Amino acid sequence: MYKAVIGLEVHTELNTKSKMFSQSKNEYTKEVNSNITEIDLALPGTLPLPNKEGVRKALKLAMCLNCETPSEVMFDRKNYYYADLPKGYQLTQMTKPFGKRGYLDISVNGVEKRIGIHQLHLEEDSASMTHMSTYSLLDYNRAGVPLIEIVSEPDMNTIDEVIEYLENLRSIIKYADISEASAEKGQLRVDVNISMMKETDTVLGTRAEIKNINSFNTVKEVIAYEMKRQEEILTSGGKVIQETRRWDDTKKETVSMREKVDAIDYRYYVDPNIPVVSISDDFKEDIRKTIPVLPRERFNKYITLGVSEKDAKSIVREKEVSDYFDSVLSFGVDAKEASNWMTTRLMGYMNQNNLNICEISLTSEGLASLVKMVSEGKISSQQGKDVFAICLDEGKTPEEVVKEKGMEQISDEEAIREIVKEAIKNNSAQYEQYKAGKTALAGFFVGQTLKMSEGKANPAIVNKLVNEELNK
Repeated sequence: MYKAVIGLEVHTELNTKSKMFSQSKNEYTKEVNSNITEIDLALPGTLPLPNKEGVRKALKLAMCLNCETPSEVMFDRKNYYYADLPKGYQLTQMTKPFGKRGYLDISVNGVEKRIGIHQLHLEEDSASMTHMSTYSLLDYNRAGVPLIEIVSEPDMNTIDEVIEYLENLRSIIKYADISEASAEKGQLRVDVNISMMKETDTVLGTRAEIKNINSFNTVKEVIAYEMKRQEEILTSGGKVIQETRRWDDTKKETVSMREKVDAIDYRYYVDPNIPVVSISDDFKEDIRKTIPVLPRERFNKYITLGVSEKDAKSIVREKEVSDYFDSVLSFGVDAKEASNWMTTRLMGYMNQNNLNICEISLTSEGLASLVKMVSEGKISSQQGKDVFAICLDEGKTPEEVVKEKGMEQISDEEAIREIVKEAIKNNSAQYEQYKAGKTALAGFFVGQTLKMSEGKANPAIVNKLVNEELNK
């Protein structure tokens, strides 16, 4: 019986205003070759100048991932030639990356697991290429964009663990305001390293690396295919080749690109054009102060407050949603009740209308007020849903809607008892049938009472008082 051993290399573009080593704009555009300078094209006589904000963001993410950080900034050259790297080498980090020996904790089906972070380094992205039948087109807008690569340890064994790791990592990146982390814009790309080994083996199997996967769904497909492919090779007595592969989305299979090279083949050495700069403790502390409360800590807090694991995961996925929920809780509402409204109603409305939390008209105070009205019996659960819809559609507060629609629920027992008595009096035939043994008619009197109160009577109190009056 074989098991998968999986490690990931996640690349995310930073949201700095300019590129990593030039003054070109760092922004997404469909106008090709518009955000470039002579430095991006590596014209003779040009020299790179590191982006200080890029350094800050790299160190910030390293801290978020519990990494050891260096005492100085240093960049290396990774020497190989591709058409999308005009210099003939890539500026990256090997000697002293911005993060080493970190970790990210995940939870899958209630089981906690710690995934090691081997290292986090900052480099420049390459140009994007469009391959035609007999030639390729180059767009240098992406060349030089600051790119962080987070290299995990091979600590994952299942697709569920991989997706949980990726979702947690993307949330942390967005919480720290490092990147939009949009796969659609090419800002988040994943390389999957996967090998198979027997449960009883002590040595890892030969791995294959599948490059440039730009969606989590494709990551699932890649891992499932590779597990099957490699297990079939091993079961039949063959050997898995160490190689780099790509995903063919049409055939739904991985395809060999080249035999995998090792680090020594890249001929790393410290870049002589970029001076080494010390990183002070004060500089690091200033960065640390900007780190918000991260998803894992918020998730644990919500669980402690009684929120379900599923709801807590949904809420912490986006920082703005979690901030909104924290604001709702600050008005003293029950966390579990509030989370139900958040995940089933509010987030459903956002998804249906393709909106983010900042674009909806219902404030956190308004949602808290609505939750309280329902929980305190001032309006019924159904009325709460109606009020919610009106608030979102018309931009009104729950209090305004309840007042305009005359929805406030009657919870005064004596007032409701008088309505119950009148309902029994007005329906004497049904009352006699009830007394003769047709006890199911109790529901009839509940309905009559609610109808006479125009739906304002508290249903729970109506049920209680109908039973009391019928059985006197």
